[in-house]
Amino acid sequence: MSERNDIVLVVDDSPDALGLIHDALESAGLEVLLALEGKQALTIAKRIRPDIILMDAVMPNMDGFTACEALKADPALASIPVIFMTGLTDTDDIVRGLECGGVDYLTKPINPNELLARMRVHLNNARLTASAQTALDRTGQNLLTADPDGQIHWATPQTHALFARAGASDDWLSDDLAPRLADWLRRQPEPGHSLPLEHPNYPLLFRFVAQASDNEALLRLIDGERPSGAELLKAELPLTEREAEVLYWVANGKTNREVAQILELSPRTVNKHLEQVFAKLGVDNRTAAAGMALKKLAVVEA
Repeated sequence: MSERNDIVLVVDDSPDALGLIHDALESAGLEVLLALEGKQALTIAKRIRPDIILMDAVMPNMDGFTACEALKADPALASIPVIFMTGLTDTDDIVRGLECGGVDYLTKPINPNELLARMRVHLNNARLTASAQTALDRTGQNLLTADPDGQIHWATPQTHALFARAGASDDWLSDDLAPRLADWLRRQPEPGHSLPLEHPNYPLLFRFVAQASDNEALLRLIDGERPSGAELLKAELPLTEREAEVLYWVANGKTNREVAQILELSPRTVNKHLEQVFAKLGVDNRTAAAGMALKKLAVVEA
């Protein structure tokens, strides 16, 4: 399935089922870990992080639904795809498996070919997601994703570092930040719109980047004690504050209409500001102006 052997954790209280699935997966070149119930599965997953988990729904001690919820609550394990496999065919059970974080659902008896085909899809999706997050981690930007309740699901190392610098405790993130973030997200901010936060010890700012999915918004966390991109352009170039703001957003690839929405101006006013920017910088078009701005900003965070 890939150049290296993927690790699969199979969780089922039936030794016969475990044996059949183990043989099928091993024949396909996968490394297989086995667990007889949910608690054992969690222990194994924490010690040897599998690439994918096949989870029986009904088991003693801790059932598959509860085990899956525990996995998804652990940031180190949350991204592992979980496929439920069970003899249950009731719609409520299928929905429950998906709602608690499962990515797929197979009914027993398991067809090995169908199982392997579905596993390939979910393993590839998980790898693509991991690659995208790794790429973002390496950009050096303060990016994060949050759900509609304001809970942070993922963040780059730089974001965690800025939270730490600001003295943002876990209690502050859940009790103070989450409600404010949820209220802001409910108002459906446009890309570029910001939410200023006065943390007791440090000023922070959230900027809406994009809606990553139905349940996650991509945000940028900005250091309130660090000059903004527009402020840096104003300090480096002979521009007014508003001209610097317009140029900053143009340099970030925004159209005139988008800049107008972000800055709450009319498109005509944006055009007038740009004409002044071109004249002051001695350039003929927005591409040249944006290029000059980007050189000034260099690696400064957008």
